[in-house]
Amino acid sequence: MADLGNTQYFEVQTDAPTGVKEVLACVYEALQEKGYNPVNQIVGYIMSGDPTYVTSYNNARSLIMKVERDELVEELLNSYILNRGWEQQ
Repeated sequence: MADLGNTQYFEVQTDAPTGVKEVLACVYEALQEKGYNPVNQIVGYIMSGDPTYVTSYNNARSLIMKVERDELVEELLNSYILNRGWEQQ
């Protein structure tokens, strides 16, 4: 039976980033903070699918595994195209 004399606390945790851009930004930052080369590590993950290329620091590994690898490639390519000033078709 619950103790009705005390107030119970309920805390809703904020969701982890779900957008591909946000996930990449969080993973990039975590890799950089741990002293890894983020570009090399993310490419290794995309090419192999092996999540150990990404640190578990700040939940980066779990985050990147929630996004399909083809979505990561698509986001990176779109960003590259936009930064180059090329038009998307």
